[in-house]
Amino acid sequence: MESLTLAQKELYDWLVEYIKSTQHAPSIRQMMKAMNLRSPAPVQSRLERLRNKGYIDWTDGKARTIRILHQPEKGLSIAGEIAAGGLVEPFAEERTRLDLSDLFAQSDCYVLRVVGDSMIEDLINEGDYAIMRSLNSGSEVKNGDIVAARVPGYGTTLKRFYQEHEKVTLKPANQKYEPIKVEANNVEIQGILVGVWRSITN
Repeated sequence: MESLTLAQKELYDWLVEYIKSTQHAPSIRQMMKAMNLRSPAPVQSRLERLRNKGYIDWTDGKARTIRILHQPEKGLSIAGEIAAGGLVEPFAEERTRLDLSDLFAQSDCYVLRVVGDSMIEDLINEGDYAIMRSLNSGSEVKNGDIVAARVPGYGTTLKRFYQEHEKVTLKPANQKYEPIKVEANNVEIQGILVGVWRSITN
């Protein structure tokens, strides 16, 4: 499908949530208020473009008949696997989605499936799903945070983060593993752990 402008996406996302929660379409006046617009013309223009791009449709001549044609995918994207052991390359392509929409409504989160046992003392086991918050949201990494850390040339790993001056220590939660100590400029923090999902069927 054709991509949306920021203004079109703002209205589309609002329409999806409104129709989902109320089970009916909003009025033009409600859309004007939600988009902070004083005239119906910009709303009508955005609606026409959303219709032309195949995101919505309505019955001509009848009010409040807007319907969503393509529901957004539910859940958080499973972006790959992350090592809780040695360092391994994560999968680059998204394979599926984990539907935690009732628990997490955060657009800045994604999911990694844990591989290995280096974080078991923090109750993070192999096969668990680590729910990460992207640093793009403005989150700041603090000492003691569990992070997805990428060390160029090796891969990405799940560890506790500690930094002192220009040195970073990525500390496992399993005595079998040694901490990873690197220069700060050789570490890319890709996300901060905000939760762990474990299926009882694992």
